[in-house]
Amino acid sequence: MGLDYKSSGVDIEAGYRSVELIKQSVKETMRPEVLGALGGFSGAFSLQKIKEMRSPVLL
Repeated sequence: MGLDYKSSGVDIEAGYRSVELIKQSVKETMRPEVLGALGGFSGAFSLQKIKEMRSPVLL
């Protein structure tokens, strides 16, 4: 018996619908420091303006 998202209670289609519902709101918060796009597993934000560190990124 293989494990998959559905058998463990995760509804992938509901996740896709949720992304569609928030897409416009997320788009309105975009700024140059945001690395990547909506839909990834996590988010990343460049902290290059912090001069005491080399290539800092907030995950």
